[in-house]
Amino acid sequence: MANSKRDLFLKRRQRVRNKLRKVNAGRIRLSVHRSLKNISVQLIDDVQGVTLAAASSLEKDLGVVGKNNREAAAKIGTAIAERAKAAGVEECYFDRGGFIFHGRVKALADAAREAGLKF
Repeated sequence: MANSKRDLFLKRRQRVRNKLRKVNAGRIRLSVHRSLKNISVQLIDDVQGVTLAAASSLEKDLGVVGKNNREAAAKIGTAIAERAKAAGVEECYFDRGGFIFHGRVKALADAAREAGLKF
């Protein structure tokens, strides 16, 4: 029986997360969520179960409300890198979820790397 796009996405997300958890046990996770209108990112400590920092295109102070393009994703990436440094995080691993590493997700990752976050 054919799987729906949502089912395939959920399977891909679990496959990516399980592989990353095996390799990066104990490290902070940089989790990305992309929708049609917005993009958001979180730094998550899975050991303690807390979010250390977050950034989203819904925040008015970033100046990208209502925009969902590569430039907005790049601003979100630099913002999360700055907030990570403020939280004392310099190294993490990138969890793209079920999203393909292309376009907005790649722009966010590149901007976070350029701003000093290592993954």
